[in-house]
Amino acid sequence: MPFSNRIPINLQSIIDATDNGFVVIDKDYNIVAANQAYCAAYGINSEEIIGHKCHQVSHHSDVPCHLNGEDCPHKKVFETKVAHQVLHIHFDHNNEEEHVRIKGSPIYGTDGELFLGEAIFPIAKTDELSCDKQRMLGTSPAFLACVEEMAGAASSDVPILLNGESGVGKELAAKFIHNKSSRNAHPFVSIDCASISEGIFESELFGHERGAFTGCVGRRHGLIESAENGTLFLDEIGEVPLALQGRLLRALETGYFRRLGGREDLHVDVRIICATHNNLRMMVEQGTFRADLYYRIAGISITIPPLRERRADIEPLIKAMLEKTKSNNGVAGRISDDALKMLQLYDYPGNIRELRNILQKAVATSTGGLITVDLLQLNNFANVYINPLADRRKSSRDPKAYAPSTNRSLTDVEATHIESLLHQHDGHRAKVAEELCISERTLYRKLKQYNLQNVGKNRL
Repeated sequence: MPFSNRIPINLQSIIDATDNGFVVIDKDYNIVAANQAYCAAYGINSEEIIGHKCHQVSHHSDVPCHLNGEDCPHKKVFETKVAHQVLHIHFDHNNEEEHVRIKGSPIYGTDGELFLGEAIFPIAKTDELSCDKQRMLGTSPAFLACVEEMAGAASSDVPILLNGESGVGKELAAKFIHNKSSRNAHPFVSIDCASISEGIFESELFGHERGAFTGCVGRRHGLIESAENGTLFLDEIGEVPLALQGRLLRALETGYFRRLGGREDLHVDVRIICATHNNLRMMVEQGTFRADLYYRIAGISITIPPLRERRADIEPLIKAMLEKTKSNNGVAGRISDDALKMLQLYDYPGNIRELRNILQKAVATSTGGLITVDLLQLNNFANVYINPLADRRKSSRDPKAYAPSTNRSLTDVEATHIESLLHQHDGHRAKVAEELCISERTLYRKLKQYNLQNVGKNRL
């Protein structure tokens, strides 16, 4: 008699030995067994869960997830008879969203009947994705993969480099990583490297002693000290002047630093997260960013996808933003179907920040909070390009109406447009940034990039 046949195995005892949720499902989506962790997560008594449809329990849906356009492990495993992993959003017993990874595996009964075994690995709950009344939101594969990557990185103390375009939410991502880490009871301190001049950067980061410079009348602790035992977030790290990168490297590498004008070495224990919209590898090759500093901060490199690469998230983002956006008479914002379609097709060079600005302006100028196509003030730079829903009648009369008017490169067109706006607004940077739907910090980077710092009257 084979050895395996002499060992009676109870299925329930096996799955109960697993710490994470585990459930066994038949071909008709019925739950036939679930461990205690699964029942606790979804708020159903172990005696009552048998016979429930899996999609009703975890998705709060009356139909299987593949009918809602999701990658369904049940469908894949029963079609292919091989294991399949997916990233999903489940709903717990409080009806709160939770990002999870699901590993579905084929399980066979003694008579050869095929079942699905699902192991559930939690990634992040909704409240962990929320910071300062803002929340990372989305169900697209690119977004879910990014959230899982950040949650995994949070478990270590390795420095993290967040890459991504302006407006994708890098600071929100850094706060999420901090909140998921073992340092979450300690400070999260952010420093915007692009907005601090070279002359005061050292003082802001490391602090200073009395008399360190003219007019300095007292000691001041730097931001790195304020982050003791917590997280120091260096936003736009690529903007740190080359002359200061060596001192920053020493502090990040050893934890030791000196206040400006000080003689005593101080030590600080912080976790470092950096962010940039620049290509730091290219800057290293060009000699504008130190290679040793790059390798120090890029222990784990994570790229946050731009909004145009996660279009499935645009509609839920719009709805979430409109719930918090009120018209002049206090009515919550709403959007017409045509306006929604236009926003879903737009490329958002300013990403989520630009989407928020577009909606706020549209609601403010609307009647009763309803956003229609004519109220959408899309980035003027983007209007050079195809805007297929802006005027269907014009499009039908003139098929070339929305084609690019020139073969110039995208950067050339952007530089020309910014220069035109600077002249139009007499060099007023704040007004130019507002019209472009970007932050003043982003505008200053573009002015530097296109050598437009002296255009206009240089007003702030």
